[in-house]
Amino acid sequence: MARMTFMGGIHTYEGKELSKDKPTTVLLPKGDLVFPLSQHIGAPAKPLVAKGDPVLVGQMIAEAYGMISSNIISSVSGTVKAIERRLTAAGKMEESIVITNDNEYKKIEGYGQNRDYMNMSKANIRDAVKEAGIVGLGGAGFPTHVKLTPKDESKIDYVIVNGAECEPYLTSDYRLMMEEPEAIVEGLKIILRLFDKAKGIIGIEDNKPDAIERFRALTAVESNIEVQALKTKYPQGGERQLVYVTTGRKLNSKKLPADVGCIVNNVATVAAIYMAVAKSTPLTHRIVTISGDAVEEPQNFNVPFGISFTEILEAAGGFKVQPKKIVFGGPMMGKAMYTYEVPVTKTANSLLGFVKDEAAVEESPCILCGRCYFKCPLNLLPMKLQLMGLNNDEENFKKLDGMECCGCGCCSFVCPANRSLTQTIVQTKNKILAKKHELQELHKDHAANA
Repeated sequence: MARMTFMGGIHTYEGKELSKDKPTTVLLPKGDLVFPLSQHIGAPAKPLVAKGDPVLVGQMIAEAYGMISSNIISSVSGTVKAIERRLTAAGKMEESIVITNDNEYKKIEGYGQNRDYMNMSKANIRDAVKEAGIVGLGGAGFPTHVKLTPKDESKIDYVIVNGAECEPYLTSDYRLMMEEPEAIVEGLKIILRLFDKAKGIIGIEDNKPDAIERFRALTAVESNIEVQALKTKYPQGGERQLVYVTTGRKLNSKKLPADVGCIVNNVATVAAIYMAVAKSTPLTHRIVTISGDAVEEPQNFNVPFGISFTEILEAAGGFKVQPKKIVFGGPMMGKAMYTYEVPVTKTANSLLGFVKDEAAVEESPCILCGRCYFKCPLNLLPMKLQLMGLNNDEENFKKLDGMECCGCGCCSFVCPANRSLTQTIVQTKNKILAKKHELQELHKDHAANA
């Protein structure tokens, strides 16, 4: 039977061979650790420490503030040096807690203790996930305890584990799947305990046959867990695409996966759930990829949050040549930066250095070839949406479903005229959303003063 796939999408140079077969290296920090208070979608966390305070590994140093927010946990023991604004991999200055590491790694009481999750209530499991500060580690950063608490848990039919890792060059998820598959499977079992009738699906692109084989062996006796081999095509790991190819159900920008009976989590997030619930270990570390043709020794590192990317790059041998482009995240949806002196956060999963800047080319007029339309996984008209954005025609932009754009970059990648399609469309979308938010806040103020 033909494997289900989504319309559009592209096949890029993968670049994964640079780092995929090298075992993950555990790296300890040398300098200060920086913990931005915004490492997730939603409100920044609220500091629980002040300058001069001692901290321990596993200690909550900032608390979730509001319904959509996440706790921040210290990955080292030491002393709070400052609370000040620091640059992040997102290119923003964010209020951050700076900790001087004492290199003793003293832990809070109970850290790492085993728990029998089979005897834990659903409420206790969700509380453990919240306390651990877990968010979507695939890059989105949505607080996981919120995702695991849908309006009606009885309507959840599928729990989907995203092991696609479709972005070129990134291999941190692959190394996790090869080195700690048991944690991912057990994490999925924990999530399934929250949804009585749900089936588990582990989706892995078929360019990772060894990972697929490993997970099928581990789940052979699990009647409610299926491992699906997905076609290798970008953006296979996108939430809408993943839900469709694994279940046949369709999403749009107005729906969450839970609205179509699905919960979706990245493999690293699922492993973190296992560690939090079964091992009493909050989220303090992640695996990051350091790669690209400008890097001396591309590889993956298991690092504590707060460590500087400068230290990780140094451990990878630094740059062979001065890169023309530095990207945090994947080359398709990541952010180009002028510096790598930023901390690892929950949503910063890689640093890529490239000898050439492939995007630094001169644009030419659209030739109306239609390639952007045929490759768009959401069936949009990027060439027209860009024109609407450039002309500030927000009404027609919305009428042409511009708000559905997921920013995957397929249109810009295939454009023979080198048009900055994705950039213009995403900027227009964000501008519209910002205006909508301002209007909502204005209505709130009027209502409060009425």
